[in-house]
Amino acid sequence: MLFKKYAKLKGITVSELIRDSVIKRIEDEYDLKAYEEAMAEFRANPITYSLDEVEKELDLKS
Repeated sequence: MLFKKYAKLKGITVSELIRDSVIKRIEDEYDLKAYEEAMAEFRANPITYSLDEVEKELDLKS
């Protein structure tokens, strides 16, 4: 009942509501995993570079 009411409120079908909710959940979990991996890598090697340093290293500055 709750799903039907919410889907109607949003102007979508229950199937669309469920599909969109599952996709959002998967994206959120994927983003969290990517963040955790990036933070682990940073903690292991906490070297950062400024934009100027990156541009110079990649020979992008004119």
